[in-house]
Amino acid sequence: MISRLMTGAAALAVTAGMAAADYTLTILHTNDFHARFEPISKYDSGCSADSNAEGKCFGGSARLVSALADARARSNNSILVDGGDQFQGTLFYTYYKGKLAAEMMNKMGYDAMTVGNHEFDDGPEVLRGFMDAVNFPVLMSNADVSGEAMLADTLAKSTVIERGGEKLGLIGLTPQDTDELASPGPNITFSDPVGAVQGEVDKLTEMGVNKIIVLSHSGYGVDQRVAANTTGVDVIVGGHSNTYLSNTSDRAEGPYPTMVGRTAIVSAYAYGKFLGELNVTFNDAGEIVETVGEPIIMDGSVSEDEATVARIAEAAAPLEEIRSKVVAETAEAIDGERGSCRAAECTMGNIIADAMLDRVKDQGVQIAIQNGGGIRASIDAGEVTMGEVLTVLPFQNTLSTFQVTGETIVSALENGVSQYEDGAGRFPQVAGMTFAFDVSRPVGSRISDVMVGGAAIELGTLYGVVSNNYVRNGGDGYKMFRDAQNAYDYGPDLADVTAEFMAANGPVTPYLDGRITKK
Repeated sequence: MISRLMTGAAALAVTAGMAAADYTLTILHTNDFHARFEPISKYDSGCSADSNAEGKCFGGSARLVSALADARARSNNSILVDGGDQFQGTLFYTYYKGKLAAEMMNKMGYDAMTVGNHEFDDGPEVLRGFMDAVNFPVLMSNADVSGEAMLADTLAKSTVIERGGEKLGLIGLTPQDTDELASPGPNITFSDPVGAVQGEVDKLTEMGVNKIIVLSHSGYGVDQRVAANTTGVDVIVGGHSNTYLSNTSDRAEGPYPTMVGRTAIVSAYAYGKFLGELNVTFNDAGEIVETVGEPIIMDGSVSEDEATVARIAEAAAPLEEIRSKVVAETAEAIDGERGSCRAAECTMGNIIADAMLDRVKDQGVQIAIQNGGGIRASIDAGEVTMGEVLTVLPFQNTLSTFQVTGETIVSALENGVSQYEDGAGRFPQVAGMTFAFDVSRPVGSRISDVMVGGAAIELGTLYGVVSNNYVRNGGDGYKMFRDAQNAYDYGPDLADVTAEFMAANGPVTPYLDGRITKK
């Protein structure tokens, strides 16, 4: 493979001349695992034992254990790192919180990870318990945790590890809006990633470290901004946006690695479906002279480590009664893909929003709003189990009902499409209303044609709304709902409401009806 930084005879001459001083490192990486300890389907949700035996499933901890052993055997010098969001996504997290993630990451031999926003879903206490259980540093540079007793003396911004006789600087990065995305509590403040990273790079450089890797749970766009506006960062291992980078797939969002200046950015989609493998060659000055790599698909051709299969089966036993219960049937696959539900009306969004509205329609509620980021998987055709519903809606959110003016609803919709270009989770799936949006217009003026019950929305009129407690309390930027009138946040679990709606309307035929229009 030709160097991405030098090509042709010049590259060969330089690499040959520096051969004695070159240092080669294999960076193995994962991101956004979301408690997918068992194999998953092509829809990123549960995959049956029969399908797995037929080679139709992907990922799972047992495949990762095998793939890591193979990858390490190919390299005499490797590290394993994670780009955040090990937490949340299946019943395993609901039941074990971070304990099983810690056990599996220790087994796989991770060297470091960054804090993802979902690591704060159950507050600093659960994150601290996870950190106490793992054998490696957990990092976050762009936050002040000095006021949070659970993390103040434990959560570092960066660390130095040694591999193959060389020092490697590792820096953590988490979303700047984590306070809107999760539950870090009032004692932590988050800051701009560029300044935070540069500050740690400068400290590491002063210590004589010239090979620096950022573990970034901030998304592909932020990673490119950090690379462009900092000096001294060699590699960014990404997360948060579930970005798939590849040199061979037409479904990739960019090359693997994506080079911004002299910085190599990598990301390996999500859910353990790929293991990232980047081979980097540094010269004596700590500059990258060659990058070779590709995410490795964790498909049926990757054998499963038998001991890990047995351990996960043991951990799954208490969950089985809940997961295996058939609660509904669907005539076709229901699309809950990230790229669908964060960009347009999607069939899973319609079902969830309609289920919410149906549950409270006798309470004078006219509108339902569900954040697209709360929809975490699709469901394939046929029988629907509670386990599948909980994979789609894993956050244990409850229904919230409240009243706000039409003006506030329009403001909420503007927030919902304000980060459309980033694929942000705030994109609204709705029921009881229709709207149009135009992303060519400035943020704050993208929404038009808002109709409620077939009539144009009246800005001064009070409307009844149902959402989930996360959104009602300001999550995903919906701060305008915090001061709502007559708010009640303690309704039934959203997953239960959705399952019961699907059961009552089965077999479900997924539908799109034009409630959201992109101009």
